Amino acid sequence: MSALDTNTLNGRLLFAIPKKGRLHEKCLELLSGADIQFRRHNRLDVALVLNHPIALVFLPASDIPSFVGKGNVDLGITGHDVILEARMESHVTETLRLGFGKCALQVQVPEAGPIHTVDDLAGKRVVTSFEVLSGDYFERLDSRLGKTDADKTSIEYVGGSVEAACALGLADGIVDLVESGETMRAAGLHAIATLLQSEAVLIKSSVPKHPDLTPLISMITSRIAGVIAARKYVVCEYNVRRAGLSAATAITPGRRAPTISPLEDSEWVAVSSMVEKNQMADVMDQLVEIGAEDILIFNLDNCRV
Repeated sequence: MSALDTNTLNGRLLFAIPKKGRLHEKCLELLSGADIQFRRHNRLDVALVLNHPIALVFLPASDIPSFVGKGNVDLGITGHDVILEARMESHVTETLRLGFGKCALQVQVPEAGPIHTVDDLAGKRVVTSFEVLSGDYFERLDSRLGKTDADKTSIEYVGGSVEAACALGLADGIVDLVESGETMRAAGLHAIATLLQSEAVLIKSSVPKHPDLTPLISMITSRIAGVIAARKYVVCEYNVRRAGLSAATAITPGRRAPTISPLEDSEWVAVSSMVEKNQMADVMDQLVEIGAEDILIFNLDNCRV
């Protein structure tokens, strides 16, 4: 942690960012899009924002829920899975789902092995870095199967190299995060159950610590929501006959409602609407089918939603 003293941080909004790992680079892109300007000096884990009274605190993602929920940190970005693993869901509020860092926490076993279901794995050895969530899951499973204390599933914590545990004789199965699945397949494993789906989230304390910072928290939250929406949506503009307007707006309903403007030709109107980026080709095809013309797509650099 930086040697910045308490007086330097007083009055500033404290915003916790993962210091490394799968969420770090995406968080930096998000801060840039929200115009949060800072310069982080080498080896320091606190950076003062230049254009707002904010201090960025770089922490392990697993620690961020506790600092936000029980410490003096006002905002943080971490994984949904981390909040549950830290048992902090009652102490923090998930303000925004950020659309990146998506993964699944899954039970995995050797693909060529004798274990095919979680019932087969019950009572055996499981290695994981998610000790709390795995313990809860297998405790419920053991209870359902009538396992006693003597033959219940053994959960062992390993901080890294979880995928190697089965091959190296430490476990019969593992519980770990899966993003693309490449690492899982490379280790000769396959998933037999999913505990939860996760992604990066913006969190704040369930009990505000600094009421005077509430307007700043709302502004930063709004900016980040705008950056996320700009990545997800494009603007679709087109002309359509009034007779086809109902069908057209059913295709492009917008986030709330489309903008409809009259044209000099009274039989036609212009429509502007936000559509999801991954659906824009299908939307354009459907608009052509109902007779829409002059269909244009515009990318969004930023927005407020």
